[in-house]
Amino acid sequence: MFALFPLLYTFYLSFFKWNLIQESKQFVGAANYRYSFSDGLFWNAMGNSFRFALGSVPFGMAVALGVAILVNQKLRGITVFRTIYYIPAISSGVAIAMLWIYVYLPETGLINSLLGMAGITNKTDFLQNPGWAMSALVFMSVWVGLGPKMILFLAGLMGIPPALYEASELDGASKWQSFWHVTLPMLAPTTFFVMVTSTIGAFQLFTPVYMMTKGGPQDTTDVVGYHIYIEAWQKFLVGIAGAKSFILLLVIAIFAFLQYRMMKKQLEGYWVG
Repeated sequence: MFALFPLLYTFYLSFFKWNLIQESKQFVGAANYRYSFSDGLFWNAMGNSFRFALGSVPFGMAVALGVAILVNQKLRGITVFRTIYYIPAISSGVAIAMLWIYVYLPETGLINSLLGMAGITNKTDFLQNPGWAMSALVFMSVWVGLGPKMILFLAGLMGIPPALYEASELDGASKWQSFWHVTLPMLAPTTFFVMVTSTIGAFQLFTPVYMMTKGGPQDTTDVVGYHIYIEAWQKFLVGIAGAKSFILLLVIAIFAFLQYRMMKKQLEGYWVG
C-alpha cells in the first residue's frame, strides 16, 4: 500500500497541469507526456543516466565478483575483510558524498595530493571538468556499491557444489577454465539479479549528483533522477515531473527485459542443469 498509492497518485497527477504552490490544477490529458518526449534537456538527462549505467554497472559487477572470489578463501579473519567492504553500503549517502568531494578537490584533494607526492603536478577539478565529472561519479558509485554486490556474489560462490570443481580438475581443467566453465555458468541467476538491480539503481541516481555536481558542469551529470527532482521541487511542475517519472519507469522496464533476453539462454541452462 505504501508503495502502490504514491505510484498511482503520481500517475494521476501526470495528466494535470499543476504548479505545486497553487491549489488549482487543470486536466491536460497526455500533454505532459508529449512535452516530455520533445524536451531535449530530459533526453540529455536520460542519455547521461545511460552513460552512468554503462560505466558503473559492468565495472561495478566485475570488481564485486573479483572481491567476492578473494573473500571466499578459507583464511583466518576473512570475515573482517567482508565487513570492511560492506561498510560504505551502510553509511550515509550524504556523508559519503562529502568524503568524495574532498577526494576530488583540485588543490588539496586526496587524488591530486597523492599525485603531487609522486612528483606529478595536477590541479584538475574532477567534479567541475566536463571530461571528468561523470567518470568521478562512476568511480565513486563502484566503491559505494561494492559491498552489496560482493555479498550476493559471495553467496552464489558458496552455493556452487565443490564436486563440480573436483570433476573439472580431474578432467585437467586449469583455474581459468574452471572459472569460465563452472563458476560463471553457476553464477548466472546471481549475475542476472545483480545486473538488473544495479541498472535500476543507476537510473535512479540522485544523492551524489545533488551533493557533488548539481547536474554540472555543462549538464554532463544532469541525470534523469536529478532532472525530475528539479522539475518537481524547484520549478514545481508536478504533472510534468510525474510524466517524466513514468517514462523513466518504461525505460527501466525495457532495459530489464533486454537484460533478461540477453541472459535467457544462460538462465535456462542453469535450471536445466
